Amino acid sequence: MISLDSQKRQKIFDELERLHQRDFCFSSGHILGSMCTVPHPIAQKAYLQFLETNLGDPALCPGTKEIESRFIGFISKLLHAPKTSVGQIVSGGTEGNITAMWIAKQLSGKKEIILPQSAHFSFQKIASLMDMKLIEIPLKKEYVMDVAQLKKKISKRTAAVVGLAGSTELGTIDPIPQLSEICNDEHVFFHVDAAFGGFVIPFLKELHYTVPDFDFKLKGVTTISIDSHKMGYAAIPLGTLMIRKKQWLESISVESPYISIEKQAGILGTRSGAPVAAAYAVARYLGYKGYRNMVQSCMEVTQYAEQRITELGLALVMKPTMNVIGVKLKKPELVVKKLSEQGWQLNKVKRLSCIRLVLMPHITKQIIDEFIPVLQKTCEEVGEI
Repeated sequence: MISLDSQKRQKIFDELERLHQRDFCFSSGHILGSMCTVPHPIAQKAYLQFLETNLGDPALCPGTKEIESRFIGFISKLLHAPKTSVGQIVSGGTEGNITAMWIAKQLSGKKEIILPQSAHFSFQKIASLMDMKLIEIPLKKEYVMDVAQLKKKISKRTAAVVGLAGSTELGTIDPIPQLSEICNDEHVFFHVDAAFGGFVIPFLKELHYTVPDFDFKLKGVTTISIDSHKMGYAAIPLGTLMIRKKQWLESISVESPYISIEKQAGILGTRSGAPVAAAYAVARYLGYKGYRNMVQSCMEVTQYAEQRITELGLALVMKPTMNVIGVKLKKPELVVKKLSEQGWQLNKVKRLSCIRLVLMPHITKQIIDEFIPVLQKTCEEVGEI
C-alpha cells in the first residue's frame, strides 16, 4: 500500500516534471543563443555534494572555504593576477560589474563611468543603484570602443573606464592594451568585463588566434570579471571578480557581528558553496589543457557555422572574434519568433539588426547541419533570402 506521504511527494514531482518539460534544455542542442551551456557532469555531481554549504559564514564550512581559495588561485593564475590581488566570488557578470563599480566609486568619490555602447545592460542597473552617470563611447567599424573618443571624454569626474573582453552582442574585444595605458597614465580605475571572454581569450592566444592582451599583464587593469557558468563549463551561477590590490576590497567591507568573520565584503551575505565546488571540480578535471581543447572545438564549430550560414546568402555583421556569430537580418525579431516556434532558441540584437548564435560546447557540427535547413526555410518565408 502506498503511503499518503509517498503519494504527496509523487504528485509534487509529477507537477515539477510537467513544468520542466516546457523548458528548453541545452542538451537538446536547440539553444543556440545563450552564453551558458550544460554543466560538465563532474560539476553536476560536485554541486549536489555541497548543497547545504554557506560560504557567507565560513567557519561552518572550512573545507568549502578552502575549495573557494583554491579555485580563486586557479582564476588568479589564468588571469596573471599579481600576488597583491584578491578574488571575490560573485553570482555572475552582473554582480561582478556592480561590485567593481562599487569599489571604483568608493575609492574615487566620483560618479561617471565611461564605457562602450556595446557594454552589458548590467551597467544600466549600476547607474540606477549607485546614482552613477554612464558616458557611452561610440564603436568603430570593428564594433570595438573608439579610443580617440575615450580620450576626449575622460576627465576629473571619471570614476572608472570599462572595457569588454568578449562583448555579449558579438564577442568582440575592445583595445584593452590601449585603454589600460590611458587609464594608467590618468590614474583612473579600469575594469575589464571578461564574463564571457575570460575563459576563451587565454586559449585563443595559445591556439595562435590574433587577440589582444586583456588581463593583469597590463598594469592599468584594475579589476576583471569572469564567469565560470559560461565558458568555464560550470553550474549556474558562478563568477569571480579579481581585484588587483587586496586592500581595495576593504573599501566595500562592512562589520558582520552575527557570523564567524568580523567583516564581510560584497553584495551577498549567504553564499552557496555548491557552484564554487562545481567550478573548482571542472577546473581540476579539465585543467588549462582541457579548456584549450574545448575552446579549439568551439572555434571549429564556429567556423563551420559561419561557412554554412554564408552559403545561404546571408551576411554576417562581422567575422567572428570568438565563438559568437551575428547574422544580419531585416526582421530579426520575426525570424527569432518563427525559429522558436520550431523549437530553436536564438537571440536578437535589435541595435545591430541581427540574430546572435553562440557556439557553446553543447553545439556540434551535426547540430548546425540540423539547424541550417530550418534557418533557410524561415528566412525564405519572411523574405530574408
